Amino acid sequence: MTKMSIQKNISLKNYNTFGISVNAKSFISVDSVYELQQLLKVEKDIFLISGGSNMLLTKDIEKLVVHIDIKGISIDREDDNAAYLTVNAGENWHEFVLWCVSENYGGIENLSLIPGNVGTCPIQNIGAYGVEVKDTITKVEALDIETGKLVQFSNEECNFGYRNSIFKNEVKGKYIITSVSFKLTKTNHNLNSSYGAIETELTSKGISNPSLKDISEAVIAIRKSKLPDPKEIGNSGSFFKNPVIATTQFLELQKEYPTIPSYPVISSAVEKSETQVKVPAGWLIEQAGFKGKRYGDFGVHEKQALVLVNYGNATGSEIYQLAEKIKETIFNKFGISLEIEVNIIK
Repeated sequence: MTKMSIQKNISLKNYNTFGISVNAKSFISVDSVYELQQLLKVEKDIFLISGGSNMLLTKDIEKLVVHIDIKGISIDREDDNAAYLTVNAGENWHEFVLWCVSENYGGIENLSLIPGNVGTCPIQNIGAYGVEVKDTITKVEALDIETGKLVQFSNEECNFGYRNSIFKNEVKGKYIITSVSFKLTKTNHNLNSSYGAIETELTSKGISNPSLKDISEAVIAIRKSKLPDPKEIGNSGSFFKNPVIATTQFLELQKEYPTIPSYPVISSAVEKSETQVKVPAGWLIEQAGFKGKRYGDFGVHEKQALVLVNYGNATGSEIYQLAEKIKETIFNKFGISLEIEVNIIK
């Protein structure tokens, strides 16, 4: 059955948000866990692709490319205060967020307009505007590539960190995420409107007591004003992580750069770290003169220096070389090592 639906020499341009034109030697799209299990019985050396939002392809893919297109949302149970949902990996993340907002399920509204699919959200623990997805995930279900059996990872077992999880480290390449389960609020929503420009956006609209929809729409407006639409300009959102540095190093940098911004590092549920701070990578890149720089068909976005872009026909290698150049420049100028957030396929 699976061999019949395997396609040959398929362009992956429409399967990655960077719009990089590389070819898959062989390609199959699967829309059920059963089909995936059947496929794994005959082929384990595979390359997974879902929403294609957090990857930079630098070469053609020789392995069998498996597109995860498993759809569906189920409400497992509800009580007066919370809804427990299981969402299949192929669901579009932003569409899922909008659906939750429309149902008055709270907790992920700050993560509106993040590209990609639900199955990839736990891998890098997506986050934005003071919220991380780990705070709402109860478990992750994944298929063991070797055995073909379904395994459940509790929130604790996912080892979530800043843009990090067990799926990027210890078990990378060993499992295929098939669904993610969430606990979302129905009442007493813990609205986070103080981070970034959300409060400013709400104030400009005369909103003092925001709803989930107000928060979501504010985030969408902010992201649209700063970030390019991947359908128009190829990109993968934030290319670099915001670096965490020692407070002592920050104070030294502040002497030379008095306007350098910082954010607190939360060391526990209630405490801020006294020894570390987070510095916006976009500010560092902008200070180094890269913001808006264009090199042929690729460059750094004019409104957000964190975003590297493909204006049409750039190669993944060109964008990766630019990223390395930025990293080297930032280290030489500030003594700070930037870490790439996007998964580089090379």
